[in-house]
Amino acid sequence: MFKGSIVALVTPFKNGEIDFTALKKLIDFHLENETDGIVPCGTTGESSTMTHEEHKSVLSFVVEYVNRRRPVICGAGSNNTEEAVDLVRHAKKIGGDGVLVVTPYYNKPTQEGLFQHYEFLAKKVDIPLVLYNVPGRTGVSLAPETVERLSKIDSIVAIKEASGSLDQVSQILSLCSITVLSGEDSLTLPMMALGAQGAISVTANIVPNLSRRMIHAFLQGDIEEARALHFEMFGLAKVLFIETNPIPVKAGLALMGKIEEQYRLPLCPMSKDNKEKLRNVLSGLGVKIFPSPSK
Repeated sequence: MFKGSIVALVTPFKNGEIDFTALKKLIDFHLENETDGIVPCGTTGESSTMTHEEHKSVLSFVVEYVNRRRPVICGAGSNNTEEAVDLVRHAKKIGGDGVLVVTPYYNKPTQEGLFQHYEFLAKKVDIPLVLYNVPGRTGVSLAPETVERLSKIDSIVAIKEASGSLDQVSQILSLCSITVLSGEDSLTLPMMALGAQGAISVTANIVPNLSRRMIHAFLQGDIEEARALHFEMFGLAKVLFIETNPIPVKAGLALMGKIEEQYRLPLCPMSKDNKEKLRNVLSGLGVKIFPSPSK
C-alpha cells in the first residue's frame, strides 16, 4: 500500500511552540516535489518531546492540510501500549491513511511482548499499520520471525526497517511478503535491491526531488540512474546523522530558510564544526543556503 519516497517530516518550532506556518510551507515543499507520502510525528518529528495535545494537533493539521493529496502515515508510537492505542485511535478518527508505530523503547519487551503489543493495537483499531524497527534508538529489535508472525495480521502492511542490517532485510523478505521501507537513507538503494519498496526518509526533508527520483528510477528498472543518484546523495545521508537525528536535518532546513533552528531539550543545536560540514555538503549539492531565520 505504501511505497516510494515518504518523508519523515520534521516538526518546526518557534518560540518553543509548534510553528504551524512553517509546517504548512514544508508540506507545500513536499507536494511541489511530488513526495509520495508524509509521516508527521515520527522520531524525526520529535514526538518524544511533545505533549499529547501537541502530538494530536500536529497529526490533525497535517491530515487536514494534505487533504488526500498524498498518503499521511501518522506517527503513533509509545512505550505504553494503552497510550499508543489512544494515538492510533486519533489517527483513525482524523482520517489518517495509516500509522507508524515504533517498537516500545526503554522497557525492552521480549519478542512475545512485541508481538502482543502490535497485535493489541491492530485488534483495537482498524487502520493500516507500519511497524518501525530502529534498535539504535529503542534498545530492542524486532526479530525477522516476529515480523513474519505480525505480517499475518491483515492490517499490518509494512515495516520501516532501520536496523542498518541488510541481513535483517534479507531474512524478513525470505520469510514473508510484507512491504519493507528503508529507514536508513544511506542503505535505501541496497535495501531496494533486496526487495524494499522505498523509504521513510530523513534525507527527503532536504532533497525531496532527488530522493523521489532515485527511488522511482529503481522501481522503474533504471538501475544506473538510481545508482548515480544514490552516490549523489550519499554524503548528505551520512552528514544528516553526524549528530543525533533530527538535529542535523533541522539545522539544514534552517540554513535553507525553511524553519527556525529550534529544538527542545535534551536536543540542542549542532556544534559549529559539524554545521560547517553540513553547510559544505548542502553547497556541494547545489542547495541554496540562506542565513538562519533564528539569527
